[in-house]
Amino acid sequence: MKAIHRFLTLLVLVLLTATLGLATTSHAGSNTTAISNWQMMWEEELAPSIENAASKSKAGQWQSFAFGDSLPAKPMGIQSAWLRFQLPEYDLARPAVLISKLTAKDVMIYIGQKLVYESHRNYPFNKNEILLSLSEAESNAMVYIYLQTDSDWLGLKKQPLVGEEQALSKAYMKKEIYDVILGAVLLFVALALFLCFIFLNKTYLAGLSSLCIVILSIGLMILSLSTFLHTMYSEYGRVIYYMFEIGSNLLMPSLFFFFESIFGKGPWRIITRFRKLQVVVSAISVIWLFLSFTSSEIGALYTSATIVTFGGTVIIGNGLLLVLLFRFCLQKNKEALIITTGFGVFAAIGVAEIIWYFMTDMNYEMLYWKWGILSFIVSLVFILARRIIQNYDQVVKYSKQLEVFNNELQRSEKMEIISQLAASVAHEVRNPLQVTRGFLQILGESTVSEKEKGFMGLAIEELDRASEIITDFLMFAKPQLEQTAVLDVAEEIEKIEAILVPLANMQGGVIEVDLASDLYVQGNSSKFKQALINIIKNSIEALNKDGIVKISAYIKDTGTVVICIKDNGEGMNENELKKLGEPYYSKKTKGTGLGLMVTFRIIEVMKGTIVFTSKKGIGTETLIQFPLAEK
Repeated sequence: MKAIHRFLTLLVLVLLTATLGLATTSHAGSNTTAISNWQMMWEEELAPSIENAASKSKAGQWQSFAFGDSLPAKPMGIQSAWLRFQLPEYDLARPAVLISKLTAKDVMIYIGQKLVYESHRNYPFNKNEILLSLSEAESNAMVYIYLQTDSDWLGLKKQPLVGEEQALSKAYMKKEIYDVILGAVLLFVALALFLCFIFLNKTYLAGLSSLCIVILSIGLMILSLSTFLHTMYSEYGRVIYYMFEIGSNLLMPSLFFFFESIFGKGPWRIITRFRKLQVVVSAISVIWLFLSFTSSEIGALYTSATIVTFGGTVIIGNGLLLVLLFRFCLQKNKEALIITTGFGVFAAIGVAEIIWYFMTDMNYEMLYWKWGILSFIVSLVFILARRIIQNYDQVVKYSKQLEVFNNELQRSEKMEIISQLAASVAHEVRNPLQVTRGFLQILGESTVSEKEKGFMGLAIEELDRASEIITDFLMFAKPQLEQTAVLDVAEEIEKIEAILVPLANMQGGVIEVDLASDLYVQGNSSKFKQALINIIKNSIEALNKDGIVKISAYIKDTGTVVICIKDNGEGMNENELKKLGEPYYSKKTKGTGLGLMVTFRIIEVMKGTIVFTSKKGIGTETLIQFPLAEK
């Protein structure tokens, strides 16, 4: 459990670090110039040239745009466009231009009709963040950008910045690296959870594995959407891009697997049914993904279809989970309350962004869903850890109960063996003892010496004590109550009080009795009194000066008669309590331990229970419970 607590602490710290990183705003510095206006021209030719785009004959086809304008809708059949803006005049040591949120699959950048940047992708990723070094001679030069894509949108969403390369590079890295850090952190967390399989019971396999896949899929999706990786590792761009497809196909099925492991199948088995549906949809999507590599037509159809299926499953799935969580919260399910907090933030942001994405005709870059991820993942991990800790506590509880049951079983076996032995031995020993006692009495009557008479009397007393022990053996071996009747508990205890008050006074203590009326149990009066006398006598003998033995009797709500015997004597420790009722265990100098054994058997035969609680130096309390009998 300590390892789990340490891991959770580390996880929370890592996620908080990632949160602070995401919250950090990046600034390019004060010595930068933002270009707020640019022009755009649609290109119909399949093999365009910079000379043709920059010619005067095309001057009337350029459309002006300003920062804040929406991307223009692409005309039917057009796949490419030109974009141009003029660099400002600058006096910088190492000038550079940062072009952010450039939407296109293929990009070529010209400065003064010279090609300075070129990027071609064989996969449909349309996000670009480009940092270009400039020279002093390029001040006031015109920048032409050729854009090509198969999607519906082309253009520039953010102002290009001109400034010192070091400052722009720092701002670019700060902006882009945090997606990489967050994604890598989530992958690390997923790996760490996978490693926990080694140390955890297979009971947690379903919940932990599904949680790992949820975190892994989100990490893959964040990494795949980072333009930093697509720019720095363009040779692996296709692999990076399709990490999003893999992650998105894993996310919703694993999420429903996790919810099913925590909350069960749900009302009308809706969680299980939707999980199975998600698995089928994801399996079809993955097969379709691999088929898309064989044909561009299949790839285009796959891209269009998965946008709808992924968006639909996220909206419907998250909506369904929110409804179920709300239902569980109304049932005062603590785990539902915890997970609703984290998941509610994530789902609300995710659904809102996807709805807005479709409302803007897919001309929106989803950014804020990453913030909801952190609260969601923390709540998931917290729920699973809480479940593991609860199960661990349950295992400890069951282990203690099993230990008690084992002790009871061992005790029962011992009692059975001793009772059989006692029954056979007692009959064989009692007859010779009675014969011996008779001859000693005759010898005692015939002897003249007082000294010899004293010896004879002492021998007879010891024989009587042996006879009492044998009687206890027989009672232990055969505790059946031959004659039973409905006993008035208050009346029986009052008789016992009268017998034991002198003994208590001799010990320097008193007996206090508090008895309710109409307390009746089924049993044998003699045996009932024998059992209580054994217990009360032990309490009296444990008293010190100014000792008190309190005897109370009352009825519980369950229809049970409870007899409580409490003293303020020397008390017992835990080991001594465990040995009570064992054969031959006694704290008395001449005790045999048979008295409590007999008491246990009498109470057991009367269908009662007995429980001892004690603290050394404080006292002992005995609770005896019997079924209430009708008068």
